[in-house]
Amino acid sequence: MPRRSIPRTASSNQHSGPANWMANPVICIDMRAFAISVLGVLLIAGVVGSGESRAATAMRLTFDRPLDASFAPFILAANKGLFRDEDLSVTTDIAKNTNDAIARVASGDRDVALADINALARYRDGDAAAPVKAIFVLFNKAPYSVIARRSRGVNALADLEGRVLGVAEDDLSIRFWPAVARLNGIKLDKIKIEKIGLAVREPMLSAGQIDAATGFSYLAPVNMRNRGIPANDLAVFQLSEYGSEAYGAALIVNPKFAAGRPDAVRGLVRAVITGLKLVARDPARAMDDIISQIEGANRDLEFERLRTVMRDNILTDEVKRDGFGGIDGKRFASALAQLSEDFKLKKPATAADIFDPSFLPAADMRRPD
Repeated sequence: MPRRSIPRTASSNQHSGPANWMANPVICIDMRAFAISVLGVLLIAGVVGSGESRAATAMRLTFDRPLDASFAPFILAANKGLFRDEDLSVTTDIAKNTNDAIARVASGDRDVALADINALARYRDGDAAAPVKAIFVLFNKAPYSVIARRSRGVNALADLEGRVLGVAEDDLSIRFWPAVARLNGIKLDKIKIEKIGLAVREPMLSAGQIDAATGFSYLAPVNMRNRGIPANDLAVFQLSEYGSEAYGAALIVNPKFAAGRPDAVRGLVRAVITGLKLVARDPARAMDDIISQIEGANRDLEFERLRTVMRDNILTDEVKRDGFGGIDGKRFASALAQLSEDFKLKKPATAADIFDPSFLPAADMRRPD
């Protein structure tokens, strides 16, 4: 059977929230039935050749948002045959948001998902939560940010007092905003929060209808510059630079699948790590694979997005020292405490409750080249 590449998917400026299914039938799936689309949606990789005797392990992977350049390691793992080399046949689709992705894995409807680890911590705090755990952290530093217009008088984080802060539905950055505000002496009651739709965040900020907005540092600012807003008019306050300890996107796995197919889960992690190393080694070459899978994507825009997310969120000093995918227990405990300032966790949790490192290769195998 010939190897199939990742089907193209429409580009999106959204980091969460429902995808525009009707506008892009290539990624249209039956959300109510949570069924895998007959069309595939998506990336199908790792199909074992007819000459091999060992059958590939089928794995259903869901992403919590539409494809963009930050998905480069998964795209390369598919296009370069890295999943196939691990005897995996991976099918993927796109969830409505990160909570939907977690729910799919918890129910067993999907085997693995890329989802926000802090949203997972909130899910696990529920009384009837399935024991889903993260097994690999992609974003060593969460891209949670506040993006503001200098022309609106916001040149420092403290300048948000007396201003209007737009917060989109399903936004993840806002969860750590109370902790960051406290750490930086900012009075929350002095800031007007305006709830907005995700699709109108950049247009409203561009039009001056809001003074600032929460969002991902590699998404909203790049999108704003693409709308003609000069870079020197944008102030990007990454919460990680103001005291946030949060990790971000991580691979999570269904516990039953992990118990029954541990070698397949380890193979998935190895393939993603190899994909990350390829991206880090030659990001310009990686763009050829990325652009081939995002319909209508602007190469320069996505290349800027890739460089930003690799520099700020993936290839951090901690990763260069300790390798891709892991977490520091003390830092994670601090992140959970900060999360509790927005969402009071009912049960005390530790890193071991949320993260299982047993599927990671040794640290020397995970360090960037």
